Amino acid sequence: MFELIVTRYAHFLAVFMIVGAIFSEQFLISKTMTRREIKRMAKIDAIYGIGAVLVLIAGFALWFWTGKAATFYSRNWIFHTKLTLFIILGLLSIYPTIFFLKNRKGNDLETMIPVPKIIILFLRIEILLLIVMPLLATMMSLGIGMF
Repeated sequence: MFELIVTRYAHFLAVFMIVGAIFSEQFLISKTMTRREIKRMAKIDAIYGIGAVLVLIAGFALWFWTGKAATFYSRNWIFHTKLTLFIILGLLSIYPTIFFLKNRKGNDLETMIPVPKIIILFLRIEILLLIVMPLLATMMSLGIGMF
């Protein structure tokens, strides 16, 4: 029981890290940014990355170790949908991460750096996915979607 509580708690905390990071990025992003602002975004993006790894670790622990029987998750199409959305979320975050890492170095007072519009679009799509995923998690926990 203790392992289950710790694993679920870690899973929730990691989800909150991801949500906080993505919403922070959404509120801080602009069409042009200074190096200092991009460095801040890179740090926030690192928190997002840590949260994503922790979600995966805790999620797999729930799936195969402490949670319900593995078949509960494996035979649920809603779980597979949620996992697919999480993978898409991760794929959408690659380009912004690369952009922030490439542009964080240099003089903080340098001229403004234009941010590609696609990064802003990707952040908005990530937020949309994050809004859908708790609904899927709730449905899944109730046994909806079992094959």
